[in-house]
Amino acid sequence: MDFIGAIFSNLGEQTGFGTLATMGGVDAIKQIIMIAISCVLLYLGIVKKFEPLLLVGIAFGMLLTNLPGSGIYHPELWYASGSANVDWGAVLHDGGFLDILYLGVKLGIYPSLIFAGVGAMTDFGPMMANPKSMLLGAAAQLGVYVAMLGAIALGFTGPEAASIGIIGGADGPTAIWLTKTLAPHLLGPIAIAAYSYMALIPLIQPPIMRLLTTEKMRKVKMEQLRPVSQTEKILFPIVVTIVTCLILPSVASLLGCLMLGNLWKECGVTDRLSDTAQNALMNIVTIFLGISVGATATAAQFLSLQTIEIIVMGLTAFAFATAGGLLIGDLMYFLTGGKINPLIGSAGVSAVPMAARVSQVEGQKWNPSNFLLMHAMGPNVSGVIGSAVAAGFLLAVFGG
Repeated sequence: MDFIGAIFSNLGEQTGFGTLATMGGVDAIKQIIMIAISCVLLYLGIVKKFEPLLLVGIAFGMLLTNLPGSGIYHPELWYASGSANVDWGAVLHDGGFLDILYLGVKLGIYPSLIFAGVGAMTDFGPMMANPKSMLLGAAAQLGVYVAMLGAIALGFTGPEAASIGIIGGADGPTAIWLTKTLAPHLLGPIAIAAYSYMALIPLIQPPIMRLLTTEKMRKVKMEQLRPVSQTEKILFPIVVTIVTCLILPSVASLLGCLMLGNLWKECGVTDRLSDTAQNALMNIVTIFLGISVGATATAAQFLSLQTIEIIVMGLTAFAFATAGGLLIGDLMYFLTGGKINPLIGSAGVSAVPMAARVSQVEGQKWNPSNFLLMHAMGPNVSGVIGSAVAAGFLLAVFGG
């Protein structure tokens, strides 16, 4: 009987409930809170459709890593010696399932491959047809630097502040790509904030759009864009890669993959590769990226004042990014004698094509005959490039 009792006692200790019992009151409560938060995020992703393709994976990764005794992710393997001194042998020998998948995040593989898929789905034609729209995409990066300065004022280090600021680029893979190097311990809350606010763009942007434009501006009907030749579309990714990466080599992996994906789409001889990048590759990498990023949201890292500050600064970043694009849109409205509808400036954030659709919807509210979508796609896709360049610049400044 003693033998049987010992077996059951041992089994009980090895269950998650047994692990919770031995953790102590406060730590056990934190684990339960993290499980509850992951369930809330699953609800937002599934029921409310907040960026479900990634948020569902992130939330489930968070759930897995916070189940007591699961042993599938070990933050001490990544942070014990500092983010720049990971013991790769220990990770491969002692790591769990999510530790192995996290290698793709830590090495920058997943964000770059997702950018290849994004490039294969992106048409840079509207931006080439109206090069002035690149100014709107550049202006929208204002949110990155405002949020970064705000984070420094709150006491974050330079690398941490840069990682928080890049939320304003409204590009989840870019935020992950930069944060995994500069502040990997903040990856969970930064990724969740970035994707959550991207999903909330239709709620965040319209009030700012109405505040910074007049009714007359919002009613402006823009002329049809000129056709862009196939030759221009083929040369664009090649030229942008050469020029940008010569100026800012640190962004080569991210921007290079974006432009390679676009070249597959536009060159006309690699349709199979373009299709794979847009569909199979994109879906596979999204699965790996979501659950491995979610795994970093452990109770010790996530349940802190820093997380609340990151969420607040993330919202600030989105607001100022929207405002930056709109203010330059206002300026272009006056300089062109009223030919530019400044509402397209809000699409300068990198959430493609959601931000462009918001410009379209808001424009039609004031002028039902207006069709701003293609005009808004110019600053929208330039925002993708702008956020990648901003991330490369911050990595060059703080990553050394």
